[in-house]
Amino acid sequence: MTSTATNPATSSTSATRSAGLDFLPGRWISGWDPEDTGQWRDGGAAIAGRNLRWSIFAEFLGFVVWQLWSIVVVALPGAGFSFTVTQTFWLISIPSLVGATLRFPYTFMVPRFGGRNWTVVSALLLLIPATGLAICVSNPHTPFPVMLAVAALAGLGGGNFASSMANITSFYPQREKGWALGLNAAGGNLGAAVAQFAVPIVITLGAGATLGLPFAGLIWIPLILVAAIGAWFRMDNLTSATADVKASLAALRYPELWLMALLYIGTFGSFIGFSGVFPKLIADQFPAFSAFPLGGATLSLAFVGALVGSLARPLGGRLADRFGGSTITIAAFAIMALGAIGVILTLPLGDFRFFLGFFLLLFVASGAGNGATYRMIPTLFALRSGAGDGHASSGDVPAQRAAAAALGIVSAIGAYGGFVIPQALGLSKSATGGYAAGLGWFVGAYVLLLAVTVAVHLRGRRRGVRI
Repeated sequence: MTSTATNPATSSTSATRSAGLDFLPGRWISGWDPEDTGQWRDGGAAIAGRNLRWSIFAEFLGFVVWQLWSIVVVALPGAGFSFTVTQTFWLISIPSLVGATLRFPYTFMVPRFGGRNWTVVSALLLLIPATGLAICVSNPHTPFPVMLAVAALAGLGGGNFASSMANITSFYPQREKGWALGLNAAGGNLGAAVAQFAVPIVITLGAGATLGLPFAGLIWIPLILVAAIGAWFRMDNLTSATADVKASLAALRYPELWLMALLYIGTFGSFIGFSGVFPKLIADQFPAFSAFPLGGATLSLAFVGALVGSLARPLGGRLADRFGGSTITIAAFAIMALGAIGVILTLPLGDFRFFLGFFLLLFVASGAGNGATYRMIPTLFALRSGAGDGHASSGDVPAQRAAAAALGIVSAIGAYGGFVIPQALGLSKSATGGYAAGLGWFVGAYVLLLAVTVAVHLRGRRRGVRI
């Protein structure tokens, strides 16, 4: 029999008792039920918010590490490295391939070890690719296979997303999942923008005739340690987030999972894929705008794309909470197709303003689409469990666990877009000498995904529910 103990997240022991929570050794919490409005009001919301904040910080650093090579490759020629176009795009895309694959096992780490415990471990693992990058880029004679292997280790940062989202979805009630998951994801996505902003400045600051490329990895090590220590002392594990392998395997048989995986490739895959390749696209198409002097350093505008996409994600989740995920996703795919068409039409003009404007439109739409598409997952699984309104009710416990597993699995499949987009654009560049053909392929994909989402939306309308 367990006894209720005082927890720093609540004001008193009596408050935790009234909330029906037991705080166990190792920062485990028993009796968690975010759908209980009394528990949520009497301390549950504060606990969830504290875990969300540290989850965001750890996931933010995961995205930073995940995206480092997309920034570093642009500076490699200036540091004495000589790689072909194909090799360069492999260095950009291999972290996404590995990160997407790692999201599958990472999905099940939270129920196996606890959300707080796994956040500590996954944060510390980021030290490996950050240090490895610093070592590799310090020597221009580093063989390409070694560079590729170390770039692949950056995929450890991509795996963090799946475990983080599976953890946070257990902390929040259905009515707030869209906003909470949107914030958690946006905080992580923001890591891509911050890395693209900070790294060019750091590696060129006071460098003179040489680049300080090793600092691209070294500057994040202190923050990684802070994230691990903060998660150890401030996050919690939930006993209710137990592993349900049967439910997880069952989720793989549900058409809803594969439907959402397809849509998520289009939204998140586009965001992470274009974030990774954007610095290279600017450098190739508009070299005069690739870098701007900033004091004794250099600033790249590539960070703006990932920034606006990250900030749009929680907005997409909030709008999906209100209007339904399918409605916002339909709008997102339509705008993404228009943005890609705009880029294709303006490339021959050689006008950087139009190029940047249409790409930012694409980034905003993909970011909002990320939040909206992700919001559809728990809704569809709640409806499958028999909930009358899956938009407002989370369904039964098996449905909640299946939805948590689906969040990780869908995020894993969607992340493969981060590999496909650079590879497709690299193929377009090698075969045609430009990127217009590759962008045209993406327009076709967005139109197809738009049609699929409309079908899902109409199905919900016929049932009288929002999806």
